[in-house]
Amino acid sequence: MDLGYGQDREQRMMRDRVQTRWQSAYAPVRHLDPVLVLTALALTGIGLVAIYSAKHVALSSQDLPTTLYVTRQLIAMIIGIVAMVVAAVVDYRHIRTYAPVLYAIGLVLLVLTLTPLGTEINGSQRWLVLGGFQLQPSELVKLAVLVSIAAILHESQGKPHIGFITLSLAITLVPTGLVFLQPDLGTSVVFIWLTAVLFLIGGVQVRYLVGLLAAGVGAIVAAFQAGLIEAYQLSRLTAFVNAGDASAAQTAAFQTRQSLIAVGSGQFAGKGLLEGTQTSLSYVPENHTDFVFTVIAEELGFLGASLVLGLFLILVWRGLRIAILSKDLFGTLVASGVVAVLTLQVFVNVGMTVGIMPVTGLPLPFISYGGTSLIVWFAMVGLLLNVHMRRF
Repeated sequence: MDLGYGQDREQRMMRDRVQTRWQSAYAPVRHLDPVLVLTALALTGIGLVAIYSAKHVALSSQDLPTTLYVTRQLIAMIIGIVAMVVAAVVDYRHIRTYAPVLYAIGLVLLVLTLTPLGTEINGSQRWLVLGGFQLQPSELVKLAVLVSIAAILHESQGKPHIGFITLSLAITLVPTGLVFLQPDLGTSVVFIWLTAVLFLIGGVQVRYLVGLLAAGVGAIVAAFQAGLIEAYQLSRLTAFVNAGDASAAQTAAFQTRQSLIAVGSGQFAGKGLLEGTQTSLSYVPENHTDFVFTVIAEELGFLGASLVLGLFLILVWRGLRIAILSKDLFGTLVASGVVAVLTLQVFVNVGMTVGIMPVTGLPLPFISYGGTSLIVWFAMVGLLLNVHMRRF
């Protein structure tokens, strides 16, 4: 006789199936890396303070709101957090499928910057103005190139032959050439560096790597001889060598000299927030973008600078850990590429503020003022979270 036990059993089984599906669908969330997210947010917060300090006197003198740049950066941060969530939620294996679309969109935007639609600032035509928002396509293309080359090398299953290598080089060199024409030498170097790291991790044979290195050196020499490197670019590349020469104050070394003064004057504990004279008097050009680290070093001193560098080391550590734990080559390549770009930009940016690297215009990730850059870096953190959450 049926007393309803069969119906109850059926309902329990249905509830169990629904619960299992829910747990399966949301299982990756349980493996979220909070350290990664909190570190990125901490760096962004420090950047907001540094940007405000760098521009508040200049904006006040122009009768403009002292929070103008901070407000814009906050808007970019909100958009960036949304981009991070999207990049983390969509399975990164599906992102591989859409790599060609992302790359094509990036190339179209890069080409548009070189047309009359592009906006020129300080002698470089790198931006598109869309609805009052300045978009820098070269930042977006970093992400597109990373995903595209990682997808190609993944298809080679760790043994890329000459066809995979040639295709990857083409994917790199096209945007590199377009960015070089803007001109933006620093971002061009980022593309080359990113590709070299992915080749090394993706299993490209040593003989190919050596050949590509020799070809790269030859191309650089040819570019100098052919006059493709502008005079002002050459002076910026070599200015750091003469930064300590007092006679260089009126030359391209001026930025480096003022940067060294700002960093050195911060000493151990800094002068205090909003108290930096080099910062408030704008002796260091572009101290809210390329030279924002000088603001931190002057006002927060060695302690503040060490804190920032320590936070970047945490990002590198988490990124390398994610690359090692990834369950497939694509995830390893994506995570390694993010770490490679982060490491290069931090090293070059901080290096040029302390006079050991040439001035190349690379922003400091999460900290320098720049909406597109901040959004892209949060998207890269989202990719790291994506790979980490799906490592099992």
